[in-house]
Amino acid sequence: MAGSLAISGGTYVIFQHAAHLVACGHHVTIAAQEPFSDDTISWHDAARSLNCISIEQARRHEFDVVIATWWKTALALPGFNAARYAYFVQSIESRFYPTDEGPLRRLIDATYRLPINFVTEARWIKDHLADFGQSASLVRNGIRKDIYSHDVEPIEERTEGSPRILVEGHFRVSFKNTALAISLARRAGANDVWLLTGSPINWVPGVRRIFSQVPIDAAARVYRSCDVLVKLSTVEGMFGPPLEMFHCGGTAIVLDVSGHEEYIRHMENAIVVPMRDHAAALDAISSIIRDGKLLRSLKEGAKATAARWPSWVESSTQFERWVASLERAPESNRSEVTELVKTAFQEYDRDERRRLAANHWIRWRYRAYARLARLPPRALSLLENLNAILEVCLLSREIR
Repeated sequence: MAGSLAISGGTYVIFQHAAHLVACGHHVTIAAQEPFSDDTISWHDAARSLNCISIEQARRHEFDVVIATWWKTALALPGFNAARYAYFVQSIESRFYPTDEGPLRRLIDATYRLPINFVTEARWIKDHLADFGQSASLVRNGIRKDIYSHDVEPIEERTEGSPRILVEGHFRVSFKNTALAISLARRAGANDVWLLTGSPINWVPGVRRIFSQVPIDAAARVYRSCDVLVKLSTVEGMFGPPLEMFHCGGTAIVLDVSGHEEYIRHMENAIVVPMRDHAAALDAISSIIRDGKLLRSLKEGAKATAARWPSWVESSTQFERWVASLERAPESNRSEVTELVKTAFQEYDRDERRRLAANHWIRWRYRAYARLARLPPRALSLLENLNAILEVCLLSREIR
């Protein structure tokens, strides 16, 4: 089960593993919670060969294994008729929401207590799940070596002596810090900033070229055209974009976010900045722009890291072994899972009512968001772009 099939790092991982499972002879169905079309999934080259249906359609069938891939799908597990339930945890998703949304964060954390099979992509997530009593299998994400490589033709050749900065990430997702990365890059003296984003954006101040919602092969050409990826997200899973950049000949500047330690080494293949230290991030970007020797050294380190990293075939082979091992696992207790989900929802409903009663502003804000969501797609896209422009402009003024 997946939430959305639109372009995102999490969905990319799902498609990769699913395509390999099909190639191994498994019958795979991807059940999506959000509506989708052929255009929605066209960004991934294997998606159209997969059996993607709505979650409502999927509930009419019987499965050997149903795998949840994010917290909302984990809560939907009892609605499926299957011998075994499993949970592919790509991040600790309660961290995606602000601390004042306590009831929602507790609801998400409740999914990590479900008595089902767990697998994850990063050591830090495995360790975190152990605190919930789960012994999760670990399968690190691979890389499409056929797409992300030094051999990819760039969109524009890199310019010697003037590093090109790439910022990657969605807007309107606070922990991605996309607007902050753009603002800091410009403040640090970057003359050529590019943006790779899953948001419907066509212009942002201070950015020369924007690549919005592009297929994965086009994303690789963007990486190959740039020298440094500035990725300042504060919540990640295994943290894929810097690794993709490494494979395409660049390096990165990142925060010390959970997951970076899987492959990023400070001053060896990238620069790691303390969380929320904007001054340090600004200094790191300035240093890499000024110091050509430092840039070349980090690129060499990144290249060595990329050479050692497993391909998606290797990674998905491990994932297929985990799926095959579920045949020997005890069957899931559907009634127990149902009861735990029911209790989690009841506690969430009680606590959220109390929270809303104590702050009427929150309730008004939710209603406003609901009305905005009903706007036509073109209007939503325009609002998305205006929001991105405002974010960048406001942050640029703050860090002067």
